[in-house]
Amino acid sequence: MTAVSEKQMKDAGSPPYVHNPGMQHYDTIIIGAGAAGLMCAGTAAGFGKSVLVLDHADKPGKKILISGGGRCNFTNRFTTAANFISANPHFCKSALARFGADDFIAWVKQSGISYHERKHGQLFCDDSARDILDMLLQPCRDFGVQIHTHTDIQSVEKANRFLLRTSKGNFSAESVVIATGGLSIPKMGATAFGLKIAESFGLNIIRPVAGLVPFTFTGHEKGELKTLAGISLDVSVSCRGQSFSEAMLFTHRGLSGPAMLQISSYWQPGDELDINLLPDVDITDFLALKCRQRPQAQLGTVLSELIPRRLVPLLMKNHTMTDKKLRQLGEKEQQQIALLLHHWRLKPNGTEGYRTAEVTVGGVDTDELSSRTMMSKQVNGLYFIGEVVDVTGHLGGFNFQWAWSSGYAAGMAIAEVS
Repeated sequence: MTAVSEKQMKDAGSPPYVHNPGMQHYDTIIIGAGAAGLMCAGTAAGFGKSVLVLDHADKPGKKILISGGGRCNFTNRFTTAANFISANPHFCKSALARFGADDFIAWVKQSGISYHERKHGQLFCDDSARDILDMLLQPCRDFGVQIHTHTDIQSVEKANRFLLRTSKGNFSAESVVIATGGLSIPKMGATAFGLKIAESFGLNIIRPVAGLVPFTFTGHEKGELKTLAGISLDVSVSCRGQSFSEAMLFTHRGLSGPAMLQISSYWQPGDELDINLLPDVDITDFLALKCRQRPQAQLGTVLSELIPRRLVPLLMKNHTMTDKKLRQLGEKEQQQIALLLHHWRLKPNGTEGYRTAEVTVGGVDTDELSSRTMMSKQVNGLYFIGEVVDVTGHLGGFNFQWAWSSGYAAGMAIAEVS
């Protein structure tokens, strides 16, 4: 979708236009044919509403198709409000309560889609993400939803009803749903279009940043970490009062892996990461045991039993203990080793940004929306759903669940309008 011009944005909400009797009119127009948009479309159409879905992409559901390595991590069995980041942590509760993970799983089963569970309640299709997309498209087909791809939105205005000027002509509607997603993965067509629409109607925006994204480093730290590229180990990482225990992966640019992606959604420039390299081991007890068993063994050799050998010299670069024998280590040195391994502190230079981010943190301020309907409190008939809203899930299927839940909430609200 092309961003509308500043002039068009200033004109949004301009004096009533003269309705053209020949203009195609719908009960609702949904901008964005992704997960949230298609969920909303099928829901509203199922209750007899006429629905038009517009998208600038060449086909609907493109991000669905590439998600989960092509298998679509479509939800998480353990979804709760605690799995979401928002300026208002309570906002998502209403939508999740109305249509939660169990509801979507039941639909998947009813559709005959085979799936499997991976760790931490993550659910994936056995065959292909296309199964989920086809499931979403089926009610759209059954209930006459019109889906126009390759469509650029030139302006969105509101008088007594909404008017959309597009590259495929002009359309009017009683309501408009913004389901344009966030800014992540611009190569897939992500833009700030939805946020600009919100701003043009006077809604507040929580500053968007890249989330679920790898960290980058500069200078000597970048060079040191690069030598470990490809190494992965289970860690616990903390930042800003949040902590995640998952795998960490060293890359040519810095740190990635589930643990780093999770904490990145909370990290802010200048923050340090506190990394416990041995979350399941008490290093003091371990060294005491090894000292009794192998007092002549060198510290570096023993540590290599717990962490990758190439990581040892990086951790111990400012210390002279690596070549010491275990029997030579004093209590103070053992405390230093414990601090290094259980509280390895690193300060990233930044992240890889939207290019590789899986989600966008921030978006349309939830204080501007009804948590039950997802409709703007200021503009009657204007809805925001999915990633464009300031609700961001953790890694593991939660962002898809927010798409289903928020899309359903808006779809039902539209269905209830007489």
